[in-house]
Amino acid sequence: MRKTLAIAAVCVGMLMSSRPAGAHHAFAAEFDASRPLMLKGTVVKWELVNPHSWIHLDVKNPDGSVTRWMVEGGSPNSLFRLGFSRESLPKGTEIVVDGYQAKDGANRAVGKDLTFAKDGKRLFMGGSAPGADGGNN
Repeated sequence: MRKTLAIAAVCVGMLMSSRPAGAHHAFAAEFDASRPLMLKGTVVKWELVNPHSWIHLDVKNPDGSVTRWMVEGGSPNSLFRLGFSRESLPKGTEIVVDGYQAKDGANRAVGKDLTFAKDGKRLFMGGSAPGADGGNN
């Protein structure tokens, strides 16, 4: 009986450890499609972490002050497939991001696409925003 109970406990443990680590949110859960925005700023930091990448961007306001924004992009793997490399967004890179603001009004957005100010090259962000995969979603 103890052996059967031990085997059952191990099986339950294995099943529980194989479930997904956490829920993945959809665009509509966190971002507002009625609040599109265009952010022009300078990259402060680029985080290549799963399940989403994050671009930290300093955006100059009309009054000269600066606001820090966090822009969510797709997973590192999806960005690499869309043309990004680990060296694409070094600190100080000037970019323009089209996206959508967070529902709570925070300085957080999801990017649809990104354009480099220097040469006009455009890359899709591969995230959850409508059209972020270049028209494949």
